[in-house]
Amino acid sequence: MKKLFSVVLLLYCFSLFSQTNDLEERINKLEETLLNQSKTIQEQQKIIDELKSEIEAMKLVEESVKKEIPPIQEKEEFTLKPGALFGSSTLMNPNISVVVDTSAYTSNLTKEELEHRYLLGFLPSPHNHEEDRLEHGHLDEEEGYGKGFHFNYAELYLYAPVDPYFNLYTVIPFSEDGSEVEEAYFVTTSLPYGFQIKGGKFKSGIGRLNSQHAHNWDFYDAPLPYTAFLGGEGMSDKGASVNYLPSLPFYLNLGAEIFQGENEILFGKEAKNGPHAYSLYAKTSFDFGSHSTILTGISILKGNTYTQIGEDSYFDGKSSLYDFEFTYKWKKSKYKGFTLQSEYLCRKQKGSLDNENLSDSLRRVQDGFYIQALYLFGNGRWRVGTRYDRLNLFKDSYKLNDEDIYFGKDPYRLSAMVEYNPTEFTRIRLQYNHDKSYRVQKTNKEFVLQFIFGIGAHAAHAF
Repeated sequence: MKKLFSVVLLLYCFSLFSQTNDLEERINKLEETLLNQSKTIQEQQKIIDELKSEIEAMKLVEESVKKEIPPIQEKEEFTLKPGALFGSSTLMNPNISVVVDTSAYTSNLTKEELEHRYLLGFLPSPHNHEEDRLEHGHLDEEEGYGKGFHFNYAELYLYAPVDPYFNLYTVIPFSEDGSEVEEAYFVTTSLPYGFQIKGGKFKSGIGRLNSQHAHNWDFYDAPLPYTAFLGGEGMSDKGASVNYLPSLPFYLNLGAEIFQGENEILFGKEAKNGPHAYSLYAKTSFDFGSHSTILTGISILKGNTYTQIGEDSYFDGKSSLYDFEFTYKWKKSKYKGFTLQSEYLCRKQKGSLDNENLSDSLRRVQDGFYIQALYLFGNGRWRVGTRYDRLNLFKDSYKLNDEDIYFGKDPYRLSAMVEYNPTEFTRIRLQYNHDKSYRVQKTNKEFVLQFIFGIGAHAAHAF
């Protein structure tokens, strides 16, 4: 009996000892949890204090901005939003970016042959003075003639909201010859019923490619119809526009623009005192399936014209440019996609050709198109593409005093490119052109190795 009692007592003591150890372990875990929670609370309190400091700083900025707003606007609700630069308001720190475009060029043509290229029947013939030749749309500047290395341009881009009602955009390209304001315009942000107004100097919304800057092109150079009818840089002018996006189950953009008309290829600033060019366009898009989109639209650009055609000849009359665009996009993911894009342009001009004391009637109806295909692969870093662009597809009428003038074979060009994008800020492109756009001149077999770099905050490009 004593032995049994001893065994029971021993078991009871062992149980108490085990419970004591478990209790101590639980207490230790509880103390550790409380300590971690205390640290978390301290960190959260620190974050709260920092946020309070930022809120107080923003309130001070907000009060200082409100003091500069006219009294009629002080009654409106005005909220500052933190910006992407320097952790402050975009009102105080606008988005700023710089794009640099450089290239290396080679061709089978000689230096003299490269210097005398031009689109016969579309652009003025070469002059003795290079400055005049470039000013009136010769291709040398756009395509960077001359074998070797080229600094194409550096572009400074600035954007910021002015206040709750306007955004401001500025694009200033720099070259070795100087700089100019390519775009500087405001855009309204709070008009009702889907309306938006733009004013200043800006790229026209006609067509698919015109509103894009050169560094956003899919190829090194502009398609032939753009070069022949608008110049390599497209239609960019001083004016105003109205856009309307109606509330519909699909995307529809209707636009009207009025311009000063200073494009030297299509209108000319001497054509009329005051605005003398205007455009209308309608664009839409549709999604079908889970990866495909179609974008299409039609545009018309009209105005008075006074431009140089020959070395001492000027066209005085009226011009119209019609544009039809079509784009198909297939994007399975951000790493893989396919794009098919095309535009058809037709130019109609009617007026007189003045040469010293002579004046002849001139009518031109000329057209052109391009079609290009691009494939994205390799984790979204590689693209390959090909393009075919041609002039005089359906229309080739050049009548001087009702007499047809024939300039030779229809101009066309075949291009192929491969592109590598290590990041979204860098683009390396190799392009080959089989160029027969100069009619009676030799075929230009040219290679271009292009490097594009961008730094800073840049607004998103159009889809």
